[in-house]
Amino acid sequence: MVSPAREVGLKRSLPEPAELANSYVEVAQRASRLLRQHIKKTARKGIWFPSDELEGARAFMDLSARLLASPYRLAQAQMAMMRDHFRLWQQTTLRLMGVPCAAVASPDQSDQRFTDEAWEENFLFDFIKQSYLISARHLHQTVARAEGLDDATQRRVNQLTRQCIDALSPTNFALTNPEVLRETARSKGKNLLKGLKNLLKDLESGDGKPRAPIAGSSAFRLGKDLAATPGKVVFQNELLQLIQYQPAGTHQCRKPLLIVPPWINKYYLLDLREDNSFVKWITRQGFTTFIISWANTNQQLSHKSFEDYLVEGTLAAIDAVEQATGEKKIDLLAYCLGGTLLVATLAWMAARRDQRAASATFLTTLIDFSEPGELAEPGALASQHRDLGATGPLAANGDPDSRAAAATSTMLHANDLIWSFVVNQYLLGKDPFPSELLFWNADATRTPATLQRFFVDNFYRANRLVQKGGIALAGVDIDVSRISLPCYFLATIEDHISPWKSCYRGAHLPRGPARFVLGGSGHIGGVVNPPSAGRHDYWTSEALPENADDFLSNAVRHPGSWWDDWLQWLLAQPDGNTLVGARHPGDHALKVIEDAPGGYVTDRPDPPAATPTARR
Repeated sequence: MVSPAREVGLKRSLPEPAELANSYVEVAQRASRLLRQHIKKTARKGIWFPSDELEGARAFMDLSARLLASPYRLAQAQMAMMRDHFRLWQQTTLRLMGVPCAAVASPDQSDQRFTDEAWEENFLFDFIKQSYLISARHLHQTVARAEGLDDATQRRVNQLTRQCIDALSPTNFALTNPEVLRETARSKGKNLLKGLKNLLKDLESGDGKPRAPIAGSSAFRLGKDLAATPGKVVFQNELLQLIQYQPAGTHQCRKPLLIVPPWINKYYLLDLREDNSFVKWITRQGFTTFIISWANTNQQLSHKSFEDYLVEGTLAAIDAVEQATGEKKIDLLAYCLGGTLLVATLAWMAARRDQRAASATFLTTLIDFSEPGELAEPGALASQHRDLGATGPLAANGDPDSRAAAATSTMLHANDLIWSFVVNQYLLGKDPFPSELLFWNADATRTPATLQRFFVDNFYRANRLVQKGGIALAGVDIDVSRISLPCYFLATIEDHISPWKSCYRGAHLPRGPARFVLGGSGHIGGVVNPPSAGRHDYWTSEALPENADDFLSNAVRHPGSWWDDWLQWLLAQPDGNTLVGARHPGDHALKVIEDAPGGYVTDRPDPPAATPTARR
C-alpha cells in the first residue's frame, strides 16, 4: 500500500493543472495551423481524409436485437458491472484514507500497457485503470454470452468488440496517460506537436490513410540483425529455398529437424534476434536444423496450387534433407498455416507408406476449421480471397496483396503492433522505435491466388481436411486419421488466429500418440517464448479428454517456456538421444548455393534455377 507521503510525492511528480492547460492551449493553436495547411495541401492533390465506415454494423444490429430480447439478462449484466464500479469507489475512498485494500480489477501479467508506476501508485490513475478494466471485462462478457447469434456473427462481434475495447484504453489518450502528461509538461507540449506532425506525415504518405512506416526499418538488416543464425542454402526450386544451419558443437542428434513456416510469412519469425531465436536455440541443443524459406511468387507462378506446395514444397524439402544428411528418419515442426500443409503432407505420406517422418510438431495449427478464428472473419485472410479474380484484392503481379495479410495480422495484435506505436510516435512524439515484430509483420510473402483460393474454399469454408477423402492431392485421398507418428501440439491461450480449443480438437484427429501443451500469451508471443525470457507459463496434462475445458481444468501449470517441454518430448522419442558427428552444410549430396538467409527472403524478383534433386 502506498503511504500518504508517497502519494503526495507522486502527485507532485505530475504536472500542475494550470501548466498542463497552458501547454495544451499552445499545442491546439499550433496544431490548428498545421491541420489547415495540410488540408489545403492534400486538397490540391485531390486527396481527402477517408470517411468513416460502419464495418460490422449488421452484426451489431443483430447483437442489439438479441440482447434486448432478454432484458432481464441484460439488466443482470448491467447490475454486475455497477456492483464492481461501486466496489471500486469504496476501494478508492478507503485508499485515500490510508486503508489497505485489494484491487477490484488488475491487468493480465502479459499486459504491457500499464507498466508505468503511476498506474499502480497514484490513486487517480489506478482508479482510471481499474474502471477501464471493469468496463472492458463486463462488456466483452456480455457480448460473448449473447444467445441466438450464429457462429459467424458471434465471432465477428467478439472481434470488433475487442478491437474497440483496445482502442478505448486510457493509455491511448493524452489526458489519461501519466507518461504523456509528464512529457507534455516537461517539453511544454512539443511532444504533441511533433506527434501531430508524425501523424500528418503518415497520412500524407498513405494518401489519406494513416499508414505508418515500418518501425525501425533502417535498424534491421536480414542476415545481420535478424535471420542471422549462421547457415547455408543447400537446395532451392521455384517455391522455396532450404537453409541448413551450421552445427554448434562437435556432435548432433542423428535425426535432423525440418521446420515448415507458413507460406504467407517470412521464416525468420523463428530466427529473430539472437536472444529469442528458436532456430539458434534448437541448433545449440544439438540438432541438425533445416528451415524452408518460401519464395515471393510472381505472375509466372500464380498458377501454383496447394498441391504444388505439397509436392514441390514440403515433400521436396524432406527429400532434400534426406540427401543432405543421409538419414531416413526426420523430425518435422511447422507453425500456423505451415502446420496445415504439413498435416496434409503427412497424410499423403501415410497413404504412400512413406515412413521418413519420425515425429511431427504443430505450433498454433488448425486442422479442424469448424471454428477457425479471426482470419476467417471479414477483412481477414478468408474474406480477402473470397472473390479472387478480376475483382479480388490482387497485387500488381496477380497474387493476393501481401500488405492486406500484414494489416490483418496487425489488427489481431493491436495493442502490441498498433497502439504502442500510436502512443510512442503520436503522443510522446518519439521517432519510430525499432520493433523486429513490426518489421517482420510488414515483410509478408506474396503467394499464388490459386493456392489461397483452394485453401479458403476447402479448409476455411468447407472444413474438408477433417473429412476422410475430403480432398485429393497428388493422386491421394487425404485422410488425417492415417497419421500414426508421435505428434506434439502447442496452442496458446490468447490466440485469436488459431483459437486454442480449435487446435485442441485437431490434436485428436491423427491416431498416433499425442501430447498437447497450452502456452501463455498469443499467436506470436506464446510461440516466440525463449526459456531465458521467463515471460509466459504453460499447461500440460497426460490425459487428452474430448472436451478442451476438461483438459484445462485438470492441467498442471508450469513456469517457464514450452521450448523446454518440447525438447524433452523430442529427445524421448525413439533414437532421440542418438548422436552422430556434427554435419556441416555441403558435407553430403547437396552442395552450398549461398549463405543464409538466402535470396528468397530478401525478395529476389526472378528466383534462380532450381537445383536438381531426386524424386523417388
